[in-house]
Amino acid sequence: MRDFVQPRVLKLAGIAALASTLACYPRLTFWLNRAYVIWYLVAAIFVCAIVLWGFVFAWHTKYTRRPVFVFRIEPGPFIAVTLLGITAAVVFHLFLDPSLRPKLPEEYPADLKQWMAWLLWSLAFNQLFLLFAPFAWSMRLFKNRWLAAGLTVLFGVFVQALRTQCAPAPISSALLTMFMACRIVTGSLAVWFYLRGGILLIWWWTFLFEARNLLDLTGGP
Repeated sequence: MRDFVQPRVLKLAGIAALASTLACYPRLTFWLNRAYVIWYLVAAIFVCAIVLWGFVFAWHTKYTRRPVFVFRIEPGPFIAVTLLGITAAVVFHLFLDPSLRPKLPEEYPADLKQWMAWLLWSLAFNQLFLLFAPFAWSMRLFKNRWLAAGLTVLFGVFVQALRTQCAPAPISSALLTMFMACRIVTGSLAVWFYLRGGILLIWWWTFLFEARNLLDLTGGP
C-alpha cells in the first residue's frame, strides 16, 4: 500500500476523480427515482473514484511497465481498435440491442442529451470500474498479466450478470448466453488494447461502441 499513499499518486488520483465526477454528473440528473439527493451521490462517486484511480496510478505502470496514458499511439493498435470497435458496435446494434432494449431500457439513451450523458458516464466511470482499476488491482495481487486480464474480464461479466438480474423483464437463456459471450470477447479485446495503447485508446474504443446508439436516435439503419 505504500505506492497507493504516495503524494504524487494521491494528487493524480484526486485530479482524475474530480474530472470523473464532473463527467458523471449529467447522468445522475437523469436518475429521477434516486433514493438520495444528487450531491450525496456526487460525493460518493468522488470518493470511490479517488480509490479506483489510486489503484491505477499506483500499480499499473509499476507492474506492467506500460504508461497509463499513451499520447503517441502506434498506427497498428489504433487501426485495430477502430475496425474492431465498429464491428462490435454493428454486431450489438443488429443482433443484440433490438432484443435487449425492451429488457434493459435504462441502458439505452432516449435522446441525444441522454446519449451524451451515457457516453460521459461510460468514459469516466464504467471503464474505470470495470477495466482500469480491477486490472491494476489484479496486477498488484498476482503480478501476472494473463491472470490479471482474465480476472478483469470475468469481473466485467459478473457485473453484467448482476445487472441483467435487475432487468424489469426476464431475459431468455439464449439471449443471455449470446450477450455474455459477446461481453467476454469485447472485454478481452479491451484489456489487450489497454495494454497496447493505454486509457486514451480505450476511450476511443468506448466512443465507437457507444456511437451505435446514435443510429437509433438519428433514424439511421
